[in-house]
Amino acid sequence: MNALAAGGVKESTLAMLLLGIGVVLVAGALLGRLAQRFRQPVVVGEITAGILLGPSALGLLPGDLSERLFPAEVRPLLSAVAQVGLVLFMFVVGWEFEKRLVRPHAGLAAGVSMSSIVLSFGLGVALAPVLYDEHATVAGKEISFVAFATFLGTAMSVTAFPVLARVLTENRLLGTRIGSLSLASAAVDDLLAWCLLAYVSALVSSDGDYTQLGRIALLSVGYVALMFLVVRPLAARLVWRWAAAERWPMLLAVLSAGALGSAVLTTWIGIHAIFGAFLFGFVMPREPARVLTEHLRKPMSNVSTVLLPVFFIVTGLGVDLGALTGSDYIGVALIIGVACAGKLIGAIVPARLAGFTWRDSMDLGLLMNTRGLTELIILNAAVSLGVLDGRMFTMLVIMALVTTAMVGPLLSRPTAPPAPVGHGTDPDVPGKQRVPEDAAHLITPRT
Repeated sequence: MNALAAGGVKESTLAMLLLGIGVVLVAGALLGRLAQRFRQPVVVGEITAGILLGPSALGLLPGDLSERLFPAEVRPLLSAVAQVGLVLFMFVVGWEFEKRLVRPHAGLAAGVSMSSIVLSFGLGVALAPVLYDEHATVAGKEISFVAFATFLGTAMSVTAFPVLARVLTENRLLGTRIGSLSLASAAVDDLLAWCLLAYVSALVSSDGDYTQLGRIALLSVGYVALMFLVVRPLAARLVWRWAAAERWPMLLAVLSAGALGSAVLTTWIGIHAIFGAFLFGFVMPREPARVLTEHLRKPMSNVSTVLLPVFFIVTGLGVDLGALTGSDYIGVALIIGVACAGKLIGAIVPARLAGFTWRDSMDLGLLMNTRGLTELIILNAAVSLGVLDGRMFTMLVIMALVTTAMVGPLLSRPTAPPAPVGHGTDPDVPGKQRVPEDAAHLITPRT
């Protein structure tokens, strides 16, 4: 019997955990770099790395290498590491949500976002009856059709803001009219997606009990009020005071603890932990921007850079392509078709009505069809809530991968670098509009 390590974990299990994390980091880095060579976001390579290390590829080799590398006793520990990285990542995403991105295009961005979300959500709900019967039971428990359909609509509605920011930067579109509009629309999309996920979480947690659902709703309203009316002003005072005193390590520790505590609170309420982390970041002060970015956001993003690749491996371990049946692959095709139709049509129509060309409107639709990491976060949340079975999870991960990967090759390229924003002649781009000085300010590590 091996001696027990701290916390009661066997030394052999701890060694396998460390080995697994090391493999995760190397595989994610290599596949991420390879993805960039094919004009893909890093996240596409990391998702692929997770799938390759899971039962779909490595598990097919003699000796079941996937199981040997990530044994059953190690997977809960990997999942715990992934959740810590995910919570800190969502805190940074909430903190980096810039309202000023939306203001210059508020009307049109709201129109594009609402149109693409409403259509995508509606098509997802319409597709639910086709898929529900084969995926209605998860771990021996029947999932209500309302919860399944609501979640499927939510999964179709997602646009990944962080991945989109990277795509725009790599394609020299960040300072263009299309780039600015898509980024503003995606910001609104992300915010609404978290609200939809919070609703699904409450729906599942209440288990159809409307009294319980009402309790969750009241507690959620109280939680949001607490964050805006109490936490927000207190955080502003604390950050300004400690930033002036340059107490960065203490401030970083307190904010990290606050993000984790907020995640615990929303879990207790009955909505997913990531909502708590996101909202805690959302109420954080944005000024002094340069100082906060240098001393707080970047260090916390670096922590996510190390921890979050484990999230992709945990996701990949749940993807089993070999378990899909012929009808499942038909379902995958339908899911991809519905996902693309909702975002493309939902973005193209308002863009055309606003006077955009067909090419620009198509580019906007493609950009809004980017899902990537945000989709995976929502899918994993659904698994933890017991809404998705293994096959449905695999089908939706494939959709997330395909819709993200198709953007780069299909996107049109500017023939010349865009003029600096504020110096163009486009009347819809006011002279005061400003793109952040550094695009990295908008791009979280796992993009």
